[in-house]
Amino acid sequence: MLKRVEVFTEGHFNDKAMGKLLVHDSPYFRVLNFNFKAGQELPIHSHDTDGQLSIVVLEGKGVFLGKDGQTLPAHTGDVLISDISEPHGVRAESDMRVLVTIAPPL
Repeated sequence: MLKRVEVFTEGHFNDKAMGKLLVHDSPYFRVLNFNFKAGQELPIHSHDTDGQLSIVVLEGKGVFLGKDGQTLPAHTGDVLISDISEPHGVRAESDMRVLVTIAPPL
């Protein structure tokens, strides 16, 4: 199976809340596209399950958020990899597109 999704065309920004596009969902992994306007964020959260996630910054800049106020810069091309049970989040400083992969899917 080959599947092509144009996240820059299909994923949209929203002035009121982050835009969300389900890119792929299977028993093996889930891929999501989140689009943030400057100042929007995905609050710090975690999931009570085993697995890992990656967050790839496709465009823009912001910060990756972690437990105890930890922050890491997030620029175009950066990848954050974490256990899904670790607290994580994203805050956009400019308009920002990210691609999140979760394995196994929640």
